Amino acid sequence: MKIILSCFLCLLNIIPLTLVSQGFPIGHRTMNFTDPMRNNRSVPCELYYPGADAGNNVPVASGAFPVISFGHGFLMAYDSYLYLKDSLVPRGYIMVFTKTEGGIAPDHLALGEDLAFLIIQMKTEGNSTTSPFFGHVDSTSAIMGHSMGGGASFLACENNQVPTAMVTFAAAETTPSAIHAAKQISQPSLVFAAEKDCVAPPAQNQVPMYDSLASDCKFFVNIKGGGHCYFADYNFQCSLGEVGCQQTFTITREEQHGITLDLLLPFLNYYLKKDASSWIVFNDTLESSTRITYLKSCTITGNPAPPIEASFLVFPNPVNDQVIVNSRVRNDLILGIKIHTLAGNLIYQKQAIDAIGDEKMIIDFSNFPCGIYLLEVEGKISNRIFKLVRD
Repeated sequence: MKIILSCFLCLLNIIPLTLVSQGFPIGHRTMNFTDPMRNNRSVPCELYYPGADAGNNVPVASGAFPVISFGHGFLMAYDSYLYLKDSLVPRGYIMVFTKTEGGIAPDHLALGEDLAFLIIQMKTEGNSTTSPFFGHVDSTSAIMGHSMGGGASFLACENNQVPTAMVTFAAAETTPSAIHAAKQISQPSLVFAAEKDCVAPPAQNQVPMYDSLASDCKFFVNIKGGGHCYFADYNFQCSLGEVGCQQTFTITREEQHGITLDLLLPFLNYYLKKDASSWIVFNDTLESSTRITYLKSCTITGNPAPPIEASFLVFPNPVNDQVIVNSRVRNDLILGIKIHTLAGNLIYQKQAIDAIGDEKMIIDFSNFPCGIYLLEVEGKISNRIFKLVRD
């Protein structure tokens, strides 16, 4: 089996990426969301999604798709990462690129909160009958980012159970510290580094981030001969930052993109699409590739089961003094309730009395301040997130 997979991976490296990545047409929307929990902060973004056709503001293709929230590097923008969009969206992923904190004095924490907020907002869009994404947003998601956006991804996932996974590219240390934040991150994580990175050297940035991660499954991949800016398309500001590095890259930008995608795609397919065969491909690539060095700390027992959509009723909404959660499927009883802020912070938790689960749970909202919350229902079969408004 390993020989067959290795040959298949070699074939993928020969076939042009444009031929491999054919799939859904790419739809695009420019949107601006407002976060009421942060003084109505405006979070403009560019969304790329599987479309019924290619183009701006086209309908979403049939199906529900995982969401990826992506953070850009310092003085960079979303258009420096279009190779990721071109590879991931046709394969059935929604990519959301925030356009915040692009100035000379960015707020790293605010960028991290924006990344976390966009995951929640897209889940909300998927549940809203007035949204073009209604019924098209899957329950799984990932936070991703490059350089400053990679460090901000750690801040986004700190004490935040909403994202399913995290992926970073040449993540740079931030203020507050991404290395410290890693200690409170439990999601499966893939940390990319580049051997010749002199902007955010792996030994001072990605290695301690990886070491600090609390995840049961974490991976560190160092691309031989690669550079910091090669994780993006060409960007003048990023390249300017490498001028004084006196490093000689021994691979091309396109080669670094290919190496990155060889691991990124099966990682996302496994954790976000529950494709068990992708776990074999991912690990086979780790072990057989001569273009990387890697670290791995992971114990996987069995293959993930495909997600099954739960059916719960949550009312009233808007909420006054209490909210009631009812199971609408007889064998999908409620095991627990969690309430998060829009930034993903857990502020309330209630478990069922026993392992069997409950048909109904009542939550006292009388002491909650007015605002918008995310209520996560853990069922015996599946999970579901609802947006609640407290008047």
